[in-house]
Amino acid sequence: MAVQSWLESLKASKKTALIQDGKRKIHYLFLDGKEMAEEYDLKTDELIVRKWRGKNALGVLGQWQIEVGEPAPSTVGALEPQLLKENSSNPVFMRKDTKSSFQWRIRNLPYPKDVYHLSVEQAERCCIVRTMNKKYFKKFSIPDMDRCQLSLESSALSFAHANNTLIISYQKPKEILILEQEVLREVKKMKGSSDGEVDCKTQ
Repeated sequence: MAVQSWLESLKASKKTALIQDGKRKIHYLFLDGKEMAEEYDLKTDELIVRKWRGKNALGVLGQWQIEVGEPAPSTVGALEPQLLKENSSNPVFMRKDTKSSFQWRIRNLPYPKDVYHLSVEQAERCCIVRTMNKKYFKKFSIPDMDRCQLSLESSALSFAHANNTLIISYQKPKEILILEQEVLREVKKMKGSSDGEVDCKTQ
């Protein structure tokens, strides 16, 4: 089963842990050379950040790709303040899960709730959000579901809109909930280090 296979790959990876700033930071190095870094809130056990990076064909490490958490700040904007100001009203897409749902927030969407339409595209294994006024369109996948090879269900998808932010939720299936509990148990078994070298790996 794909869920068990993913759990086994996590257990087989080389892991280091760091406790810092109220967070439990875990760095995974997988057998195929890919790296994953996660950050959990120490008080709530909530996953705050998950990011990935791998090596290209030349063996050079690429940039971290954010899967969960705030998108990395743009360095271009810091160099060009005018550009940053111009783009500040553009929609910002980010994922921030809850214990029971995968959740995405799209900021700077001022349209009323009845303008939005959400759907699941089974063939492409993705979710689609679009506005009836054709002002916004976004297609996104759920990597957790892909890793476990679980099918997407339209009935699990819902959304809300407040303060110019569209909040999209996908209810986690029981297979994911069980997996996350198992992963959290493994993570908590690790003794957190305050070693600076470990910290560098998680950045």
